[in-house]
Amino acid sequence: MLSDKLKQALIDQMNHEFAAAHEYLAMASYCESKSYDGFANFYKQQAKEERYHGTKIYNYLTDRGVHAKFQSIPEPKNDYDSLLDTFRQGLEQEKTVTKNFYEISDIATEDREHMTLSFVRWFLDEQVEEEAMFETHLDYIGRLKDDGNALYVYERELAKRQFDVPEE
Repeated sequence: MLSDKLKQALIDQMNHEFAAAHEYLAMASYCESKSYDGFANFYKQQAKEERYHGTKIYNYLTDRGVHAKFQSIPEPKNDYDSLLDTFRQGLEQEKTVTKNFYEISDIATEDREHMTLSFVRWFLDEQVEEEAMFETHLDYIGRLKDDGNALYVYERELAKRQFDVPEE
């Protein structure tokens, strides 16, 4: 049986994942408004991944007999200073997610809720990849600066990115 504190932390994180998808779509829209279609695709794929994460938490909650209650999604940031700024914001968002999962893990440890600890481990492993990916993109874009040709080649690579929901 999940404690009320653990239930609420998981519900909050489920909602945060869906809000993150909303934020990534806002970043995609910004990129498209600046004719960065490949970068927009990157963020659209990120949004798909966040919806998958939210659904994964939703399924866990319902499997554990919890009513997964949905909250309102705040309006995302819609304007950015630059393409680089979108990646900075993305990294900050991912760091917040990592912090949230640490807190969920701490609550589950206190509650001796081993099933939730096992479930959360997948997300913590995923966060290592997410933060590293954003840091890499920040490094690359920072090095490219105003080299339009290099940015074009990099953008074409990101245009190929696809997120396919893993089979469970």
